[in-house]
Amino acid sequence: MNDAARTRATIERLGHQGDGIAPGPLFAPRTLPGETITGVVEGQSLGDIRIEDPSDQRVQAPCRHYKSCGGCQMQHASDDFVAEWKSDIVRSALKSRGLTTVFRPILTSPARSRRRATFSVKRTKKGAMAGFHGRASDVITAIPDCHLLAPELLAAIPMAEDLATIGASRKAPLAVTITTSTAGLDVLVRNGKPLDGPLRIELGQIIERHKLARLTWDDEPMGMEQAPVQRFGRALICPPPGAFLQATEEGEAALVASVREIVSGARRIADLFAGCGTFSLPLAEDAEVLAVEGEREMLVSLEQGWRQARGLKKITTQTRDLFRNPLLPEDLNPFGAAYDAVVIDPPRAGAEAQVAELAQARTPKLAYVSCNPITFARDAETLVKAGYTLDWVQVVDQFRWSSHTELVASLTWSR
Repeated sequence: MNDAARTRATIERLGHQGDGIAPGPLFAPRTLPGETITGVVEGQSLGDIRIEDPSDQRVQAPCRHYKSCGGCQMQHASDDFVAEWKSDIVRSALKSRGLTTVFRPILTSPARSRRRATFSVKRTKKGAMAGFHGRASDVITAIPDCHLLAPELLAAIPMAEDLATIGASRKAPLAVTITTSTAGLDVLVRNGKPLDGPLRIELGQIIERHKLARLTWDDEPMGMEQAPVQRFGRALICPPPGAFLQATEEGEAALVASVREIVSGARRIADLFAGCGTFSLPLAEDAEVLAVEGEREMLVSLEQGWRQARGLKKITTQTRDLFRNPLLPEDLNPFGAAYDAVVIDPPRAGAEAQVAELAQARTPKLAYVSCNPITFARDAETLVKAGYTLDWVQVVDQFRWSSHTELVASLTWSR
């Protein structure tokens, strides 16, 4: 290409998705602030990028698949840069709402620690190939040396390819979600062929050959050799296939430790968006817990784990859509038995309706766990305006090398 057709630009900052932003604005993936680059303008993006003047925070990506794989966005940046950038995302979100607070040092999960992944697996002329899609692409990249995934997940790639060989159509790849557990691998397959007798037999053979704990095919159980158990505090639970689970053990431990610190001393705790009990079960070591969750199957798993564990205080569960039917102040302040603390861990949309009720309930302590700094800042503003103090924020990076940011915030009623 003629160099005259290339555009020269200087990266001013990074967006929330990790792309460099140059005047225009023009978006340039895998660039860093202060870098001078050239590229070909494609709408609002720059393609075919060359780094003319690199940042001193630029590093050699540790994974050899980084250029072609879309699983990571930030391997070209130093760990210190990524840590500060992720903390700044939260600071900026709070600042936009007129809020400031104390930030604790970020906690980052180590490489090769991701315990769940969804592989795209397609049939090929020679068999099958499992991997991740390239950036903004339908092309699947093989990732035999991925630096993100736990070794057990990488070792499961041949099993995922076996599933595609017998159960994928030529038109669409399988989505194979694999989760590590104490009993082996828990596998959920989407987009597979309709089940028939021969396919059921072959899937049973795969369970036996690869020693899978459980295999589920488009919501239909194919077999469970052993319960794919997860440990939450003293309890062991068997989550429903595909149920939410924190991405890394280290990330989960960091979130749980911060939540336990915030609610320390509470005798009665409400855990909202409780899932299978990531927080409820550890908290029940010291306090009675009300676990509220919209999906009944998750609460069934939580209840079973609680009953079988020893030394836990009472957990009461309630199936409730907290978006359409949030807990009201009177639910959190029943006569003579008010809750001392609330833990809330909503999805990315946040919990606008529930937070409006919490603002009126005046529960002494709130632990807010968030995977979206923007909706967290919105909800925090509501709580602070109502009379809460935002004591501190702990940023947790369990999605290493991605643009994804998580946090725990401590809020105390102060009026």
